[in-house]
Amino acid sequence: MTNDHEIWVLADDRAGNRSQALGVAEVLGAPFRVIDIDYGSWARLPNAFLGASILGLASTARAQINPPWPRLVIAAGRRTAPIARAIKRQSNGQTRLVQIMHPGAGSEDFDLIAVPKHDPGIAAANTMTVTGAPHGLSAKSLKLAREKWLPEFKDLAIPRIAVMVGGATRRRKFTNDMARELGAGVSQMAVTSGGSLMVSTSRRTGSAAQALISAITAPARVFQWGDAGENPYQGFLACADYVVVTGDSVSMCSEACAVPVPVQIFAPPALITPKHARCHASLYDGGYANPFSGSLDSDAHVPLNAADEIAAAIRDRILQPAL
Repeated sequence: MTNDHEIWVLADDRAGNRSQALGVAEVLGAPFRVIDIDYGSWARLPNAFLGASILGLASTARAQINPPWPRLVIAAGRRTAPIARAIKRQSNGQTRLVQIMHPGAGSEDFDLIAVPKHDPGIAAANTMTVTGAPHGLSAKSLKLAREKWLPEFKDLAIPRIAVMVGGATRRRKFTNDMARELGAGVSQMAVTSGGSLMVSTSRRTGSAAQALISAITAPARVFQWGDAGENPYQGFLACADYVVVTGDSVSMCSEACAVPVPVQIFAPPALITPKHARCHASLYDGGYANPFSGSLDSDAHVPLNAADEIAAAIRDRILQPAL
């Protein structure tokens, strides 16, 4: 039994995966249900071993995977793929599957796979390529964020430069020296232009946040991860005249390119993996961003959100004429 008008989003514990899947669902504009995914120890096994199963789920999460089955499942990342395939199998093939990033084993079970251009190419009829990562920063959500937050930033001199700071990854460290270099560089941009900074750090910035802040000499509004009050991340982006983003996150870089203002990516070689470097190159080639230069020398661009392309493909290939 399927629920012909319901969409499920498999939202796991990786913020990037979660935002990508939710971003596509939000752009579709149809009601959807979020299935919060908690993994057990089996999730570490290869997908070829797990097959189409929910073995990788913690027991509490398994209780959510029950009929009536949805018309469509949207998910992102390798670990969600066996769960999506299990749902399709339980629905006797009636549930359609959309996967963001290649799922690995069992890819033939998916109706649409959206693969970023910076990942190795896999040619198949059910696969499409996109620039960057999908996200939920639509033109509408950014407009609402600007209306909400702009009065809060009226005391900040123009141009307002949003500085979106990630940090360490599993493979690379965001060092104090990198943080000081970034803080000094964006300060120079603001001082030279007579502008100001809007700085947002993340959980991954860690202790380097203090080195960054200590190097800032320009007028600035700073929100550190863990500060009290609502996180102004979207507000900073929506109200920015210029954006500088650290290059350690595909999702953050893609979100920075959602606003039609000049974007620069701060990407010290010691911080950046080959995958991130390929992502940056695709953004540079598309005219969405430029490498960090420390000066206001970049051009504006058309807003980027791969969620728009993926949602259009879902409507055309899967959901017509239902939506």
